[in-house]
Amino acid sequence: MNDKKTIYLITLVSAVIMVIAFSVVHFIRLSLDKSRDKITVGFVYDGDESTPYTANFIKAQKAVERKFGEKVRVIVKSNAHNSDGDQAISELITEGCDVIFTTTSGYGEAAKKYAGEHPEIQFCQATSGNANQEPVYENYHTFMGEIYEGRYISGVIAGMKLKELLDKGTITKEQARVGYVAAYPYDEVISGFTAFFLGVRSIVPEALMDVKYTNTWSDYSIEKKCADELIARGCVILSQHSDTTGPAVACEEKYAEKEVYHVGYNVSMIDVAPTTSLLSCRIDWEPYIVSACEAVLANKKIEKCVKGNVHGNDIGAGFERGWVEMLELNSLIAAEGSEEKIEELIRDFDKGRIDVFKGDYVGVNPNDENDTYDLNQGYSENKDSSAPSFHYILRDVITIVE
Repeated sequence: MNDKKTIYLITLVSAVIMVIAFSVVHFIRLSLDKSRDKITVGFVYDGDESTPYTANFIKAQKAVERKFGEKVRVIVKSNAHNSDGDQAISELITEGCDVIFTTTSGYGEAAKKYAGEHPEIQFCQATSGNANQEPVYENYHTFMGEIYEGRYISGVIAGMKLKELLDKGTITKEQARVGYVAAYPYDEVISGFTAFFLGVRSIVPEALMDVKYTNTWSDYSIEKKCADELIARGCVILSQHSDTTGPAVACEEKYAEKEVYHVGYNVSMIDVAPTTSLLSCRIDWEPYIVSACEAVLANKKIEKCVKGNVHGNDIGAGFERGWVEMLELNSLIAAEGSEEKIEELIRDFDKGRIDVFKGDYVGVNPNDENDTYDLNQGYSENKDSSAPSFHYILRDVITIVE
């Protein structure tokens, strides 16, 4: 074989190898690139836009629609109370959803059941801690903002207002009492009102707190009635973990008779209580929900795409990732220095400088009086889960009103 033929064969073989290599690489790229052009996103709400809790989720839903446009088709099931949640999830599955966001802990059991039956669909459950409990499904996820941080700051601002009332002589030290309208005696609720109270006590160490349970998440008349009862007991500042503006309106109506103030949740309540509502805090659901949709569009694992504190198939975060937000401060009635204090505390949370659940207190499990916890040792909330776990009532300083 002469040199020309040798060179020709070598060139031909090289070309063939290059073509084959290019084809293989292209095939691998196509195999790996499983991103979707469009997905269907479902939301299940136990209320509607008229209730602050659901309205807060709808903000995240709207953010998804704005960001992805025609890449998403959104289907919403509203006012799916209690067992209606099961039916709503079933309908979303039938309607072809690729990812379903269920937005209250009451849906957790049903959402996880359907996740086991439909591995092709991603289920994202808010405010529930069962993702890492057996059975564990790769397509079932839980998420929640570390809201105790916002509750604590709310308590500090309430404490500053309480101190102002003390300094003016409007109330005595014996009258330094705050109230809390709470939905249920769940860990999430207990953790929240404890963080709020410890915020108050960081400013007014002698403050006491009364808690009244509504035993419902969203009933305006019951929440307002509970708030009225707390005011009648002498509470001068009220906060809430309930889903309507009932407590805010109660404070506004009673203000003509006595000086009483309010701290809200989920949305600003200044519009319904302009002379009494100091501020509100909320979980911002947008960072999780938007990123989870991005993950589903890209066919990637959700926990790899969402920025937060990951615990298996569960993820949460606080101020440091923008998952918790302090809403508008009512500067007309807030104590002097409140705005600066909020900014300072957010910076401290970002840098891990605040231990909320720590102090010279003993907590008692409301379901077992023999189960106590000494807060001198501190308690790390959300250490292993996005769902709050602190469930002790602080002895002698917090009263559960029957």
